[in-house]
Amino acid sequence: MSTSVLFDAPGPKTVARHRIYTVVAGAAVLGFLLWALWRLYVEGQFTYDKWEVFLTPRYLEVILVDGLLQTLQMAGTAIVAAVLFGFLFGVGKMSDHAWVRWPSWAVVEFFRAIPVLLLMVFVWFLIGINTSGASYWGVVIALMLYNGSVLAEVFRAGVNSIPKGQGEAAYAVGMRKTQVMNLVLMPQAVKVMLPAIISQCVVALKDTALGQYILAPGLTKVSNQIFLEFDNRIPTIFVVASLYIVVNLILTAFATWLQKRLLGGKKKGVDIEAAAGGGRYDMGGGGGAAV
Repeated sequence: MSTSVLFDAPGPKTVARHRIYTVVAGAAVLGFLLWALWRLYVEGQFTYDKWEVFLTPRYLEVILVDGLLQTLQMAGTAIVAAVLFGFLFGVGKMSDHAWVRWPSWAVVEFFRAIPVLLLMVFVWFLIGINTSGASYWGVVIALMLYNGSVLAEVFRAGVNSIPKGQGEAAYAVGMRKTQVMNLVLMPQAVKVMLPAIISQCVVALKDTALGQYILAPGLTKVSNQIFLEFDNRIPTIFVVASLYIVVNLILTAFATWLQKRLLGGKKKGVDIEAAAGGGRYDMGGGGGAAV
């Protein structure tokens, strides 16, 4: 029997008790699933007419083109803009100059604190609710501001995770601060940050669903139109949720592959909370410390 330094190995009675708990919990979960399926069957949610729309090529094209493609476009545009936003303000937060550092800090903390839905509504009204494409750009800009502020902390945490000796050695050979950041610290930090950036892509993709509240295009708008026409809300939710799950699994698999490719299978992460707690990176020869 293997031993652990964290807790004592369970005895025979404890092992038997854990098995009983496992069986009881498994039976409870299975019973709940069966009860849920039975309720859906009683309510007629498995009848063919409620699922027929998802087997019709014309509606499948609408779901995939007007729904999934528009959702991916909104998420993709938002995350590209968020990466630029996060890089700009992440570097700004590490500046030695207070007139750059404090405004950057204020922008990042402001947009991190506001719920994404409120940002969408605000931007939607700011653009003009009757303006063509206002809801689309309301989603994109709101996701860019929120995810960009999160990525700013990711960038800062990534740079902070690089050993100080890397920057000190660069300063010792005569590099300027910009060269140290662009040629030494940032390339190494990007490898550490990539999994976190791609994870944020997943968050941005899921948050596009909030666009239904400002009448934005995408999967949620198409799903609303379908279940209002065919009175099949539950089957529609199953299909839309399945599409989100498939896309997120693909993104997660890509992030895992990229992490192994760049880090050689080593598990390195960016501690955003630690960075947000005031980690300081000594920029060496520049004579300042970034906050």
